[in-house]
Amino acid sequence: MPEMMENKTFEEIRVGDTASLTRACEKDDVELFGVAVGALNPTHYSPEVAEQFCLGGKPKAHSMWGASLLSALFGNELPGPGTTYRSQEINFLAPINVGDTVTVTVTVIERVPPQDVVFDCLAVKQSGETIFTGRARVVAPTVKFLQPRIELNEASLHRRHHVFEEIILSCAGLAPTSVAVCHPCDQVSLEGPVEAARLGLISPILVGPEAKIQQVARDFSIDISGLRIVNTAHSHDSAQQAVALCRAGEAEVLMKGSLHTDELMHEVAARTTGLRTARRISHVFIMDVPSYPRTLLITDAAINILPSLEDKADILQNAIELAHVLGIELPKVAILSAVETVYPKIASTIEAAALCKMAERGQITGAILDGPLAFDNAINEEAARIKKIVSPVAGKADILLVPDLEAGNMLAKQLCYLADAEAAGIVLGARLPIVLTSRADSARARLASCAVAVRVAYARRSQGKAIAAE
Repeated sequence: MPEMMENKTFEEIRVGDTASLTRACEKDDVELFGVAVGALNPTHYSPEVAEQFCLGGKPKAHSMWGASLLSALFGNELPGPGTTYRSQEINFLAPINVGDTVTVTVTVIERVPPQDVVFDCLAVKQSGETIFTGRARVVAPTVKFLQPRIELNEASLHRRHHVFEEIILSCAGLAPTSVAVCHPCDQVSLEGPVEAARLGLISPILVGPEAKIQQVARDFSIDISGLRIVNTAHSHDSAQQAVALCRAGEAEVLMKGSLHTDELMHEVAARTTGLRTARRISHVFIMDVPSYPRTLLITDAAINILPSLEDKADILQNAIELAHVLGIELPKVAILSAVETVYPKIASTIEAAALCKMAERGQITGAILDGPLAFDNAINEEAARIKKIVSPVAGKADILLVPDLEAGNMLAKQLCYLADAEAAGIVLGARLPIVLTSRADSARARLASCAVAVRVAYARRSQGKAIAAE
C-alpha cells in the first residue's frame, strides 16, 4: 500500500494539536536552497569565510532554510494539503551548522473562524539548543483530502567544471611553446591553435596546404596573420613534415589537425623517421567530471586496441608521469575489470594482479596501484565500503587503466554525454607530447589539451629531455 497524505480540515483541528518534522542539514541542502532563492552569502558555503567571521570555520545554513521547514510541515502534515500561509513571525536564536539535525514542531494555540489557525513554532537542534521560536497563522482547508503521497523528482546540484580552468591557469606566465599543427584545414582544427596562441599558450606552426589554410581562415574570419605556415601537398605530406619539424627541434609539441589519427600516428611511429622511444605510445583522456572531486585520467582509449601486459605497464607509466606533471604527487591507480577478484576466465583480472605485483617489485613506479576493481568501487567510496573492499585506491582513483580501447572509449564518452564531463586528450610515450583533438571537443577542452601539452613540454625541458638528446 502506498503511503497516504491526509489533511485536517478547520472543523477537525483542535487547540493543542501538534506535528513535528526532523531533517538533517547537509551541505547540498544549503547549496540547493541558496540556488533556489539566490542566497549568495559566502558564510553559508565557505569554511574559510566562516572562520573570518568567528563562526568556528563551519559554514552556516541560511536561517530561512530552517524556517522553510515550517512550510513543509504545514503543507504536508498539519493542517496538510490545501493549507495556505497568512503570516509568520520568527525569532532566530542560534545558527544552523551543516551537519545539524533540526526538529521543527508546530502546536495549535488558537482557532480563528472561519478558517484561520494560529500555531506556536519551535525548532531545536539534536543537542536540544533552540534554533528559533515564533508564531504562524495559516488558512486551513475546509475540504477533506486523502490520496497517495506525492513522489517528488530527486533534485541534485550541477557541479561546475573546474579541472580545465586550473590546468589552463597553471600555464600563466610560461612562455608560449612551439607547436607543429598538422593539417589544420577546417574551422575547428584551425580555430583551436589560433585561440591558444591568442591566450599565450602556444606558438603554432601551421603545417598543411597553404591555399586551403588561408581559405579556411577567410571563410571563418580567423586571424592567422603573423603565423608561420609550412606549405604541403596533402595530408600525408603534412604528417611527414610536421613530424620532421618535431625531430629537428623546431617544435616541442605535435598537434593533430583535420587528418585521420591513423595517418598522423603512422608517421609518428615510423622506426627511422618518426618520434618513437623505447616506451609504448599511449593516449590519456584528462576528464573534467563535475560530480567527481578530482582530476580523472583514463587510459588507453584511443591508441592501443588490445594491449598486452607489457603494453599496459608502459601505458600506466605514461599516465603516472602525466599525473605528476599535473601536480598529483602520488596518484592512485585503479586497474579496471568487471569484478574485484582475480577470476581466471577474465584476463583483465589476472593482468591487474600482475601489474600490482610489478609495482611492488619496482617495475612500475610513482603511484599506488590496486586492481582488479570494478568501476563503481574505483570511484565511489560507499560502493567499496558496501563490498567490504579495503584499499587506499578504492573510491579515490586518480587514474583508471581500462582493459582495452573499446572499454576506455565507451567509458570516456559515457561520462561526457551522461555526466556532463569534458575530455582533453594527449598522446604520451613519444619523444614529445601529441595533442589529439576531436571535432566534438568544446573550445575549453581543446585549450585544456594544449595546456596539458605545454605542461608536459616544460617538464621535459626541465628534465633535460631534448629531442636531439634522444
